[in-house]
Amino acid sequence: MTNRRLLAALAAVPLATAVIGTAPAYADPDPDLTVKSVEIDAKNVSVHGVAIAHVPVTVRAGFANHPESSQVRLNVFLERTSGPGPLTTIVSTSLKRTAGTIKDGTWTGTLNIVSTANGTFKVSKVYTDWWVEPGAAWEPTPVVNGPSVDVEGGHYPKVTATVTPKVVPVGKPYSIKWAVTDNFTGKPFNGISITADVDSECGPDKTTLVKTNTAGIYTKSYKATDASRANCFDVYADPYATSGLHFKVPRLSGISAIPSRTSAKVGSIVPVNGSVTGPPVGCKANLQRLYGASQWRTVGTATVRASGRFTLNAQPAYRGKIPYRVLMPSCLNYVTASSKSFTITGV
Repeated sequence: MTNRRLLAALAAVPLATAVIGTAPAYADPDPDLTVKSVEIDAKNVSVHGVAIAHVPVTVRAGFANHPESSQVRLNVFLERTSGPGPLTTIVSTSLKRTAGTIKDGTWTGTLNIVSTANGTFKVSKVYTDWWVEPGAAWEPTPVVNGPSVDVEGGHYPKVTATVTPKVVPVGKPYSIKWAVTDNFTGKPFNGISITADVDSECGPDKTTLVKTNTAGIYTKSYKATDASRANCFDVYADPYATSGLHFKVPRLSGISAIPSRTSAKVGSIVPVNGSVTGPPVGCKANLQRLYGASQWRTVGTATVRASGRFTLNAQPAYRGKIPYRVLMPSCLNYVTASSKSFTITGV
């Protein structure tokens, strides 16, 4: 399994919510690692559609105090310095040491360059596979004057999604029809390897590969899931996605609200206690009073607590039955929702 946290942080793909992260924030580069040179076996690459250009890459490096081990892997990172492509970083596959020693060795592997990479990419750093070496937690080692490769990319896979139902009640199952088409022609990409998952940190995982049908469609049913988790869909290319779509489906909360008293003196305070399914912590709950036949106006606001509960204060303004409700405005991936109305009689 690939490391989701690293790859999600580094693979900048065209996403619904612009999910582009940064590398884990560690203190310093590995003091033991010295990168002597990085070589790429191509200066110009043309790649379109779901094709992948496999370009050999070689790193000459050494670890000053590391015990001899064939398990140490390196990754080469290239960052886009110019060009309009949606992919801003290219990451090599894990490079294996194929010559020399741990102190003075040669690591070789492949850059899998995809069509969303369009522009000039320059080697900027080398990283030790820290999931292969438990406990090694360093910033990438900078590479000064690294080589560049010019990529002509295009006709890349565009991912769209249709959620059923369009707004998913919290705690209910749903389905998503994912479609993969050529971003330029709109024609479907059929029979290509993709991943579809639900996760708090989206990242391609080759253990869950499935394929689109002849219409470029993959439909998946999802059980009721935590509303804070994102749906992840990626067109897979080792070790990152060619393109993808990560988003949180629109959710509808259930809201209940009950006044502590159903009648009270005019001008007195009546606590209204309620709860929200989800819960969308930090979202607002507005107490609204009915004016005239149909106009609801906000007369108080509270914040939804971690428990999903909230407390508002009603204050009857006149004698007689006064209609109230609680409305939660749209917040995060939750749509606007309201409780059933209730009355407090002013006496």
